[in-house]
Amino acid sequence: MRKLLNTLYVTTPESYLTREGDNIIVKVENKEKFRIPIHNLEGVVCFGYMGASPQLMRLCSEHNVGLSFLSPSGRFQARVHGKIRGNVLLRRTQYRIADDDELSFEIARSCIIGKIVNCKTVLGRSIRDHGEVIDSKKIKVVDGLLTDSLEKAVSCNSADSLRGIEGNCAKWYFDVFDELILRQKEVFYLFGRSRRPPLDNMNSILSFLYTLLAHDTESALETVGLDPYVGFFHTDRPGRPSLALDLMEELRPFLADRLALNLVNLQQVRGADFVKKENGGVFITDEGRKIILGAWQKRKMEKITHPYLKEKVPIGLIPYVQALLLARFIRGDIDGYPPYFMN
Repeated sequence: MRKLLNTLYVTTPESYLTREGDNIIVKVENKEKFRIPIHNLEGVVCFGYMGASPQLMRLCSEHNVGLSFLSPSGRFQARVHGKIRGNVLLRRTQYRIADDDELSFEIARSCIIGKIVNCKTVLGRSIRDHGEVIDSKKIKVVDGLLTDSLEKAVSCNSADSLRGIEGNCAKWYFDVFDELILRQKEVFYLFGRSRRPPLDNMNSILSFLYTLLAHDTESALETVGLDPYVGFFHTDRPGRPSLALDLMEELRPFLADRLALNLVNLQQVRGADFVKKENGGVFITDEGRKIILGAWQKRKMEKITHPYLKEKVPIGLIPYVQALLLARFIRGDIDGYPPYFMN
């Protein structure tokens, strides 16, 4: 099993990354602020526009360390990686499956089944833990709709039908997401998803966490030898990591949505950690990002028993484990792709 390493998050927009030997150096105004050996890292995420030296990019590619650039507000800009690694036969099989509507559909359906089940689990836990202070009746109605949709997803036979089912489930789920926000209701609420830009504090947290999850998922797919840009549910589009988005569907409720709720309900983030721009978009402050990134890193270190492997793994390795299981299915080592079901 792969070892969980750290991800370096560079949050100061004026930071510039350079290389010294096998160390990453973070500089601000040409002064060294931080250094870390490359072998301690599995990824680097930079928030800002200053960038990195070509030698630093080479160091990351040589050690298979993902290097991603985001805007100061957290919007994805670019990703740098080195030579394509992994088994070429695995990727060729992946491409053949992607061109086969029937085979693609089977994988896509597994991912969406995982997503629906995990959304139901998030709602079910809220009723179990906070049923006396939330509108349980309203949530149970949506849970019933998700149950019906789960049955339809299992029996449907076309990608278009599956996309319709997934779209409805996402809408219903986020229609009641506001019920799960228990504290700071005057500044944290959600009446539906908004993005590019997010229009409220809660949407801003979710979008930020989804960006972090996308980075980890794309890195995991590259690590096992799959092409993160050729998916089975999300259609191909230049520059879009479709397979990473496929794999993320089942992971969002567990890795991102629950953490977002904890950050707000435990009052780890507050209204002062967000700022509203002239275009109506809401963005996280530097201090707010540091708080969320700290919680993200801490959450990744926690261990769970993987429902398919029956082994304890750090939560941060779940994207890698699911990528590995997908690769095993594509190679023909297992009969089907087993999505991740949160406990």
